Amino acid sequence: MQSIRIRGAREHNLKNIDVDLPRDSLVVITGLSGSGKSSLAFDTVYAEGQRRYVESLSAYARQFLELMQKPDVESIEGLSPAISIEQKTTSRNPRSTVGTVTEIYDYMRLLWARVGVPYSPATGLPIVSQTVSQMVDRVMAMPEGTRLYLLAPIARGRKGEYRKELADLQKRGFQRVKIDGKMHDIDAAASLNKGLGLNKNIKHDIEVVVDRVVVRDDIASRLADSFETALGLADGIALTENADANGPNGGEQTIFSARFACPVSGFTIPEIEPRLFSFNNPFGACPACDGLGTKLYFDPDLVVHDDSRSLAEGAVSPWSHSSSPYYTQTLQSIARYFKQSMHTAWAELPEKMRRTILYGSDGVPMRMTYDDGLRQYTTERPFEGVLPNMERRYRETDSAWVREELGRYQNEKTCEVCNGARLKPEALCVKIAGKNISEAAALSIAAAVPWFAGIEETLTPAQREIAQRILKEINERLGFLRNVGLEYLTLSRNSGTLSGGESQRIRLASQIGSGLTGVLYVLDEPSIGLHQRDNARLLETLKRLRDLGNTVIVVEHDEEAIRSADWLVDMGPGAGVHGGHLVAEGTPEEVMRAPDSITGQYLTGMRQIE
Repeated sequence: MQSIRIRGAREHNLKNIDVDLPRDSLVVITGLSGSGKSSLAFDTVYAEGQRRYVESLSAYARQFLELMQKPDVESIEGLSPAISIEQKTTSRNPRSTVGTVTEIYDYMRLLWARVGVPYSPATGLPIVSQTVSQMVDRVMAMPEGTRLYLLAPIARGRKGEYRKELADLQKRGFQRVKIDGKMHDIDAAASLNKGLGLNKNIKHDIEVVVDRVVVRDDIASRLADSFETALGLADGIALTENADANGPNGGEQTIFSARFACPVSGFTIPEIEPRLFSFNNPFGACPACDGLGTKLYFDPDLVVHDDSRSLAEGAVSPWSHSSSPYYTQTLQSIARYFKQSMHTAWAELPEKMRRTILYGSDGVPMRMTYDDGLRQYTTERPFEGVLPNMERRYRETDSAWVREELGRYQNEKTCEVCNGARLKPEALCVKIAGKNISEAAALSIAAAVPWFAGIEETLTPAQREIAQRILKEINERLGFLRNVGLEYLTLSRNSGTLSGGESQRIRLASQIGSGLTGVLYVLDEPSIGLHQRDNARLLETLKRLRDLGNTVIVVEHDEEAIRSADWLVDMGPGAGVHGGHLVAEGTPEEVMRAPDSITGQYLTGMRQIE
């Protein structure tokens, strides 16, 4: 069928209209605001296309998808699976970025994992593989008498039951295995696997104990053999763990790698895999901020937002609303300790007193007097501080209401460990052409296009062979983002900070990158907010989507978009109850000749915006 045949459309204010929309074309629906454009495009055509597609799926698949209500229409023929690209923010999830939404970051993770070169943070030199003798020397340099487990990590943060692996280890004579931080005899571990644990849907850490040693002068040969065994089991990785549970370093692990280790500082990367560069995976995320790049903290300026107030007037905001006398009596005791009045403005109090109230007495006991209504009592103890008190309550409470109340005094700051890069140091030391993955993601699209285009020149022939197909995908997607007028964005930009129009154009670029054909796309005014230069590039993008073999329906007011349409539908003649009629349809030239079309009159110049 060459067209989408709509008969008897009555959704919202549509007046029982019949219209044929050509397939594999750029169709623009225009008209006054409220004339029924969105009712036809989104609430009729898209809703029915999406509903039919979902109904074609199995009952199991349908439970995960929202089934749209059937629109008020007699019949629609010639529909394809429909995708709606509306003007709304993509995601409020702080883990969602421009790079993750467009899947460019996924290709970047693969690129850095396959051709990235690790550099030592200590020396700035490339990290080379460790030899077994270097590993032995490092263990022998530990204090004599240190008790160690030598472990081979056969699973690190991966899902599975591992029945076959555990059975194989048992056959090979290994006695003990560490599963998710707990030590087991390997026989018990095998039975644990059968019915008591190792859920295949949960990520596990499994380390087999290769040897137990005490550091002495005569163990070098034994250590070398054990390291060889461990490296063979775990694909070039081995761990030593301090076996002295009661000692200061009990449980401390040291990673050894036959591939990536700095001989000067001992800095080691266990493995360079795509997940190492994911801030949404515990294996790669900065442990301090959990991959968010920012941390919440209680802001002293929010706790004391008006320093002209006194303690009696509620200068300490979180403690001024409580019905309990405890907080007021605590502040009165501190004021007596510093010989200050409760009626002195916060700004005029001694600096030491203000710091004590906010951050605590630093272990110094203070005399506190309380009266609970039944008795008065005095105690001497260190004062916790308002900010540490709030942090503790926020951490320990299970009440959503308490968290919400305390959250009013929180602010965001850049993580001081990763400096906003979201990743572990191990990931940030891997570089391509002098940049780690976070630095590359911080480039604007305009700067990233030439940078990625020039990467191949810095690679060896072997690396170039590996990177060629990955770079092709990255460069194409960057080009799509540039073509829809988003060259000023960075790949690390949070999705929640994007405008509706920016989010829509990002999804549009992603759809072009997906290469789907035979799909019906419905877009809502994609040209809003665009400069005229960018508008022309957007229209070229829509035409490219059409040329892939898709039908593109656009609700639009922009003159250039209207003139570029393969087929134009003019709704009207008025808005609301006065709209919902099909005023004119056809090519832009045919609509210009329609006497009742207001759009046609503006296109011909009969009417002008004054």
